[in-house]
Amino acid sequence: MLSDSETAELLSFLTPATRPDVKGQATECILGLSGHRDGCRFLRTKPDLIVALFALTSDPSVAIVKNCYHILINLSADETLHQVLVADVKVLPVLLKNLLDPEYLFSDQICTILSNLTRHEKTCKTVFKVLQEEAGLAQLVEIFCTEGYNKNAKLHYLGPLLSNLTQLPEARNYMMDKDRCVIQRLLPFTQFQASTVRRGGVIGTLRNCCFDYAHHEWLLSEAVDILPFLLLPLAGPEELSDEENEGLPVDLQYLPEDKKREDDPDIRKMLLETLLLLTATKAGRQTLKDKNVYPIMREFHRWEKDVHVTAACEKLVQVLIGDEPEQGMENLMEVEIPEDVEEKLKEADAKEQQELEKEPEKRQEEEKEEEKRRTDREQESGLIK
Repeated sequence: MLSDSETAELLSFLTPATRPDVKGQATECILGLSGHRDGCRFLRTKPDLIVALFALTSDPSVAIVKNCYHILINLSADETLHQVLVADVKVLPVLLKNLLDPEYLFSDQICTILSNLTRHEKTCKTVFKVLQEEAGLAQLVEIFCTEGYNKNAKLHYLGPLLSNLTQLPEARNYMMDKDRCVIQRLLPFTQFQASTVRRGGVIGTLRNCCFDYAHHEWLLSEAVDILPFLLLPLAGPEELSDEENEGLPVDLQYLPEDKKREDDPDIRKMLLETLLLLTATKAGRQTLKDKNVYPIMREFHRWEKDVHVTAACEKLVQVLIGDEPEQGMENLMEVEIPEDVEEKLKEADAKEQQELEKEPEKRQEEEKEEEKRRTDREQESGLIK
């Protein structure tokens, strides 16, 4: 790491008046430092360097500004620097102001920094507070939903940012304000093929919103009609019976032979988790049963190869085909579980996780054994000389 005198010398180069080539070398040196954890932790002890770097995000040189933003991305990926960036350097007002500028060159980098800063609840609360003061969640959603808002940036990382923000009840309440029609604007992005990041961010947002079971009936009603948007990415080209098709939402009936499922396993798992959350109440379970979700899940389960996604699908299917809970326990999110039972459930989950992680290795071993047996049989039959 740098000595105090080297740090002071480096800081003296990070000024607007310094020659561009010298500034460039100084920012490249710090970019290298920020590329690993120890370097980030060292920079955490030198807030003056970070303040100077952040000031250079308005430098006339695009190359220097680019270096500074890449450094800030690296620093924001380390949770231990969040308070330094937010409280000491005070990056949020400037970042949000630049993000709102439809001509700004580095909006994608800003989205990544804000997404990093909102991963953990404490800093997420600070970001949300400043966002509401500087711009408002409404404007963020507006930018996200406006195609070509910034011709210099794709803004896909606004998706994970919205997902992170909705870990907060106040952000979820805004998203599900019945007078605003916000969540409805996000639904089409569950099939946004141009970006896995944007698509996954929206589905993460919907999943977070479904943790508030008081809104489930509204989300499943015609006012929002969330179900087809969650089911369609999981549906395939398999032929269902006329009876099964007629019970489905219209958008899922008689799908074409070339219908493709969501190709990202993490997104498929989030979709299943969102559907499972919607079964928390008796009304939600009844709606999913009435809308014939089971046949879609049956065919999906036959198709799915990822063990973690298969496990999530099986949990949903168990709820769909299982008996209703006894009276007084209809809301699965309000059921109080005794501590000893909860401990046993955690142990069972941990064991299931271990088994799932072993599954691919076990399958490979079984395939090797089967291959060996086949070879032995062929040799005995004289098929292999």
